[in-house]
Amino acid sequence: MSELWRLSAVQLARAVRRREVSASEVTQAHLDRLDAVNPAINAVVQDCAEEALAAAATLDARISLGEYPGRLAGVPVTIKVNVDQAGHATTNGLRISKDAVAQNDSPVVANLRRAGAIVVGRTNTPAFSLRWFTKNDLHGQTLNPRNKLITPGGSSGGAAAAVASGICAIGHGTDIAGSIRYPAYACGLHGLRPTLGRVPAYNASAPDRFIGAQLMAVSGPIARSIEDIALSFHAMATADPRDPWYTPAPLDGAAYARRIALALAPDNMPVDGRVRDSLVRAARTLQDAGWEVEEVSCPPMREAAAVNATLWMADTRFAAQEMIAREGEPDSQFVFQQMSLAAGPIDLDSVMRALQTRASLVRQWEMFLSRYPVLLCPVSGDLPFDQQLDVSSQSAFAAVYEAQLTQRGLPTMGMPALSLATGYADGRPVGVQLVSARFREDILLAVGATLEAAGHHPGVSDPFSPG
Repeated sequence: MSELWRLSAVQLARAVRRREVSASEVTQAHLDRLDAVNPAINAVVQDCAEEALAAAATLDARISLGEYPGRLAGVPVTIKVNVDQAGHATTNGLRISKDAVAQNDSPVVANLRRAGAIVVGRTNTPAFSLRWFTKNDLHGQTLNPRNKLITPGGSSGGAAAAVASGICAIGHGTDIAGSIRYPAYACGLHGLRPTLGRVPAYNASAPDRFIGAQLMAVSGPIARSIEDIALSFHAMATADPRDPWYTPAPLDGAAYARRIALALAPDNMPVDGRVRDSLVRAARTLQDAGWEVEEVSCPPMREAAAVNATLWMADTRFAAQEMIAREGEPDSQFVFQQMSLAAGPIDLDSVMRALQTRASLVRQWEMFLSRYPVLLCPVSGDLPFDQQLDVSSQSAFAAVYEAQLTQRGLPTMGMPALSLATGYADGRPVGVQLVSARFREDILLAVGATLEAAGHHPGVSDPFSPG
C-alpha cells in the first residue's frame, strides 16, 4: 500500500487486523510523513518515534500469535501536550512546565493504547491552552496546513494540523470553550466534544482541577471522517476508576424523533453570510434525507457563555494567575486580561450564582433537546480567523470573543457537540455544528454521517494546499 498516511483510521485498522500491512509499516509511513511536513507547520512538538516503533513491533507480534489487536489496531494518533503521557512532559505550552514529566498515562492515553493505537507524537497548544490560536514561547507557533495565513484553531491546534496534514489519523484534543470543535473547523476536519463524564480524565502530574474545569473540560477526537470520529470516540470512552465524573452510559441510546432545530444566529450573534449559507445547505440536505427541520430560537447561549466565563476565570485566577505572571508570555497575559474584563468581578457570590444558573440552563437545554434531538447551529460566527488576530488589539479580541459564542456557551451544560466540515468559502474552511442531549453522541454521529455522505469529505492537505 502506498501513501498509508492518506488512509482513514477505519481503513488502517482493518488492514492491520487482516495482515494486509503491518503496524510497523503504518507507523513508519506516518513518521516519515511527520518528518516531511512537520517542519513547515510545527504541529508535533514532542517526539515519540522510538517508542511508537517499539509499540508497533509489539502489536505485530501479538497479531502473529492470533491475539485481537484492538479496534484501533496500528492506527497512528497524537496526544495534546496538556495531557499526561508517561515519560513526556505535560507542558501545556509552558516553559515553566518543560520538565514536568508524567510518570503515568492519563486515562484517555491508556484507553487509546489498549485499543491498539500507536502514539506517534505530542501536539502543540497555546500557553495554558487559553486561546483559539496556537502559539507559545516554549514550542513556537503552529500553522494551518490548509492555509498558513489563518489560525489552525486552539487550543488543540497542533492536533488538528497533524490530522489535516496526514501525520496521524486521529488527533486527541481537549475542549472547555471550543478547543476541539474550533481547531477541527479551522483545519477543515470533524471534531467531537463528548458529554461531560463520557471520556475519563485525570492528570496525576498536577493537582485535581477546580470546579469550572471539572464541569466543562473534556477530551475527544479530531479526524477526517465521521467513521473515524466514532471509532476513536468509542475507544476513548472506556471506563477508568481514576475519574470520579466518569459515567458508564450506553453508547447507543433510545429511538429518537427525526427532528432538527435550526438556529442560524443563536441569541442574535453576528454570523457571516458564508457561514449562514453553509447552515442552510446542511438543513436542506437533512430535509432531503427525511429529517424535519424547523428554524427556532434555542435556549440561552449568552447566559451559558457568561457562566462559562465566570467558572473558567475563577479557576484561572485561583489556580493559574501567578503562573501566567511567572511564565511571562505576552499573548496569554493579554488574553487573560481581556477574558477577565469580559467575565467581570468574580467572588464567592458570583461563583455560587453561576453554579445555580448552570442547573437552570441544563434543565432548559435538556427539555429543548427532548423535543428537538439535534440543534444545527454555527461553529463560529465567522470564517477561520487570521493568525494572531485575537492579540492584535482589544477590539479585535472582542470581535473574536463574540464570534465564538457557541464555543463558549455549550460546554457550560456538559452536552456533546460535533463540529462538521462542509467545504471551503473563499479559501477558508467552513462547517456546521450539531448539538444533542447529554450522552447522545450516537445521534450526532448519525446526523454527521448523513451530511458527510451527501457533501464534503475532508482529505489530507500538503501544506499549504487545501485538500
